Amino acid sequence: MQNRFDIIVIGGGHAGVEASIVAARMGNNVALLTSAIATLCKPSCNPNIGGTAKGHLVKEIDALGGAQGLLADKAGIQFKMLNKSKGAAIWSPRAQIDKDLYPKIVHQHLLKVQENHTLTIIETTANEILVEHSKVVGCRTKTNETLFANAIVLCAGTFLNGKMFTGLDISYGGRVGEPPVEKISDLLTSHGIKKGRLKTGTPPRIHRDTIDYSKLSVETGDEQPVPFSYQTQVVKNQIVCHSTETNATTHDILRTGFARSPMYTGLIEGVGPRYCPSIEDKITRFAHRSSHKILLEPEALNTTSIYVNGYSTSLPRDVQLAGLRTITGLEKCEILTAGYAIEYDFFFPYQLKPTLETKAIDGLYFAGQINGTSGYEEAASQGLIAGINAALKLKNAEPFTLKRSEAYIGVLIDDLVNKSTNEPYRMFTSLAEYRLLLRQDNADERLSKYGYNFGIIPRTQYDKVVDMYSTVSQGFDEARKLKLRADAVNTYLERIEETPLIDSTSIAQICRRGKVDTMEILKLANNLPPNLAKIKENMELAWKLDVEIKYEGYIIKQKREVEYFLENENKIIPTNFDYDALNSLSKEALQKLKEIRPASLGQASRISGVSATDIAIISFYMKAK
Repeated sequence: MQNRFDIIVIGGGHAGVEASIVAARMGNNVALLTSAIATLCKPSCNPNIGGTAKGHLVKEIDALGGAQGLLADKAGIQFKMLNKSKGAAIWSPRAQIDKDLYPKIVHQHLLKVQENHTLTIIETTANEILVEHSKVVGCRTKTNETLFANAIVLCAGTFLNGKMFTGLDISYGGRVGEPPVEKISDLLTSHGIKKGRLKTGTPPRIHRDTIDYSKLSVETGDEQPVPFSYQTQVVKNQIVCHSTETNATTHDILRTGFARSPMYTGLIEGVGPRYCPSIEDKITRFAHRSSHKILLEPEALNTTSIYVNGYSTSLPRDVQLAGLRTITGLEKCEILTAGYAIEYDFFFPYQLKPTLETKAIDGLYFAGQINGTSGYEEAASQGLIAGINAALKLKNAEPFTLKRSEAYIGVLIDDLVNKSTNEPYRMFTSLAEYRLLLRQDNADERLSKYGYNFGIIPRTQYDKVVDMYSTVSQGFDEARKLKLRADAVNTYLERIEETPLIDSTSIAQICRRGKVDTMEILKLANNLPPNLAKIKENMELAWKLDVEIKYEGYIIKQKREVEYFLENENKIIPTNFDYDALNSLSKEALQKLKEIRPASLGQASRISGVSATDIAIISFYMKAK
């Protein structure tokens, strides 16, 4: 077996696959180590990609040249745009995927990458990370083979000392049927990297033929489903989901199992996800609520397994089943796989550079749940950034980081590095200060230039993006100038209950009204200038123009806020800055600043425990120097 590579990626989950693909496309000889090719990117929990804010991440991954969006399109069986009743900034695409098909499509995609790039998939488990003089040099596998590399991206998921719980029953593994990785955590702590324990969980899967669907509500996908990837032309819905809810009886039965719950008997030490709580956590924290929504989602097209979304639990199997059978439509259900909790090691992410390289070990990058995040999308985002930076490092090129004002990925990594985390981190739209600029629909406009510059995105694809947004921008200028007569549009305005016009008015001014559809206005105009004529024939372009027109004032305001934000971002703090010389800093600020070593005044201002006064002191000292 070849044993020398430029980059080794450890772990075949969402982070590892993105890291290996992008590193190979950037011209490196890459090895991807996975315990089983058949389980590449296997959904350990809910078989879906995207969702609120997570969908933004997937669109950004795709815009940078990553794979997750394209893979989800190919394996998707139901597509839905969430939050459409609200503003465009928080619209979020989501897809239910076929859990059996997805790993196969991932493998096929990796094989296509292999055709044009140097990528080797090795079916093995890494047992040790090899470090010499605080620099990574390779890894040793469970079969005692040594692989050498100049950089390693560690994407261990929940496998580091993974321990699973169903009631008082304990087993060891990264997920059901797959063994844990036991040595790596202790080895890394011996190099001074601090670790902790986190917990996550998954609900039971029940047999589809034991459900009474006549009692359930139907949950359909969008009538006109929208793909994740800019490379995908069409996707289609192939399933429907169903919903029901728990009740007071359900909650009473579940409480009877608390004495045998690993959460309440002290067996689980790790902190669980705040925003995806177990059902036992829900009925304890929200005792005033008599019910919680349950969504029944098919896990694949050719399976009898139904995922009980909203019922994540580590209670004993008999209690899980008894509780399920009190829920409308599930009175005769049978469990295929019981829900369980999993506890695993992670490393506090303040120990990372913004590139996701560890500060303690040169050339070692962490990506995914090892950094304390939850979710396939957060993991894939980190894998992509880690893979890019590992490749850049080997070229002695400038590292790549995304600012909070550029991408949700930038927000994610900035939060991890500066605020660290004591619980599984999940992305939300509310975490992005500039979310009106960071919409899911304009990810390609924001980020494709980077993917193209790194050689990940082909010129033809990039030129298409440039042309599209040039058309929208010039169309906006035309819409400001071109006026329509009142009699040409008043019938339409009255039909949608908008106030009729008195005088001729520009298309842009008309389309600023909340109920007005820009495409409908363009249809009413004759002799349109070239860009508006092009937009009139394309629903996607028309929607983009509609958003730009309606939110113009807010977009201008946020761009001004970004300019102010960038002022502090561009005030670089020297790497050898002596914080101990600043006697006026608070003790907490001094500790955090020395731990994280922020690269800029802006980054320092976002560190938990660093006050505005502390920032003013640092700024004054930098000016004095």
